[in-house]
Amino acid sequence: MKRRNVLVFPAGTEIGLEICKALLHCKEVRLFGAGQDISNHGRFAYPEYHTLPSIYEPDWLPRLVSLCNRLAIDYIFPAYDDVIVALSRERKHIPAAVLTAPEQACVVTRSKSATYRRLAGVVRVPRIYPDVHQVPGFPLLVKPDRGQGSFGIRRVDNLDALLEAVATVPEPLLCEFLPGEEYTVDCFSDRERGVLFAGARKRLRTRNGISVNTATEVLPEALGLAENIGRELALRGAWFFQLKRAANGDLVLLEVAPRIAGSMAAHRVMGINFPLLSIFEYERLPLRIRYNPGAIVMDRALCNRYDHPVRFRILYVDLDDTLLLNGQVNSGVVKLIFQCINQRKSITLLTRHNGDLAHTLAHHRLAGLFDRIVHLAAHESKSKYVTEPDAILVDDSFAERMEVADRCGILTFDCSMIELLTEQSEFLNKVEP
Repeated sequence: MKRRNVLVFPAGTEIGLEICKALLHCKEVRLFGAGQDISNHGRFAYPEYHTLPSIYEPDWLPRLVSLCNRLAIDYIFPAYDDVIVALSRERKHIPAAVLTAPEQACVVTRSKSATYRRLAGVVRVPRIYPDVHQVPGFPLLVKPDRGQGSFGIRRVDNLDALLEAVATVPEPLLCEFLPGEEYTVDCFSDRERGVLFAGARKRLRTRNGISVNTATEVLPEALGLAENIGRELALRGAWFFQLKRAANGDLVLLEVAPRIAGSMAAHRVMGINFPLLSIFEYERLPLRIRYNPGAIVMDRALCNRYDHPVRFRILYVDLDDTLLLNGQVNSGVVKLIFQCINQRKSITLLTRHNGDLAHTLAHHRLAGLFDRIVHLAAHESKSKYVTEPDAILVDDSFAERMEVADRCGILTFDCSMIELLTEQSEFLNKVEP
């Protein structure tokens, strides 16, 4: 099986991070990230992160071409709206397939006003007022013509607020106010068979224009609207559109985007891997869509990744109140153990467990995890059995950790601290220029 070399650019956006989650563990893909030489989460998440200039810098295209040639890139996912337009316009110069819609669709969908003009006869679009003197009443919305999501949108309730918004919002559009529920419809289209999937989710909470709480929902109109939009714009692969209900209940189009959405994860975990399907669609492979039924609520928050100087070859771990907590296996400690197994590090269980240790380990399916098991007597110190300098100890007891740290000179952790190890960047040391 041929593994496709896939580049995501820019890798550190919410779009890029969702593509990473979707493709990182797919056997069909070898994943690369690229972006500016600035602090961003893509450096922590991707197996390789390569620096490229912004598309607003003059040498971005030759630098991108050079990187694609050097890495033998097969496919590029543009992961920001302006980048979609730039890469679609330069397709013929890029030695890799750009996975997005045809150029005309990319240009049209980058502008809300152009989108509304193009689709006015296809779906219900918002009423747009040409200037402040033709507004029939309040409230209404002022939104940037080239914004994305709900970022930069202002509700205005009087003329003074309207004048202030028009003066500060870039390329302002004066739109009717839509008071109802807001939806995103995640879509996947085959260029010959049309829309193969159109799944709606309600946008329940947003932050900085990004949906951070979303729930999948059956929306009967979604498929028909998707088919009409997809046919008019010749969309293929993954894309989405957003809707809001008017006061009379009509569903009104807000925007269309020919790309992955960060919150497409809500449908990905049901079985729709949009980035992988987009690769297969480009290759004209026979496609079937199958997903698990049921409603999904997804809530997004900041997550932690760490870069740190902790280096060790041997893990010592306690059993009671550490690996076993409240009668159950502590999955966070198990994650650390299996990371150590994958990295061929030695694992020693240090325990004063009362009772039949072998039975306890077997009962909790923990037998066979350890290279060595030390069953201490009640009076023995754990430091007696820690003989290597390149080791760490994970133990719930502060006194035990202090004693081992003082006598053996190694780092010690309780269960609240091992996030540093389990959520470390696996790839940060592989960053390349």
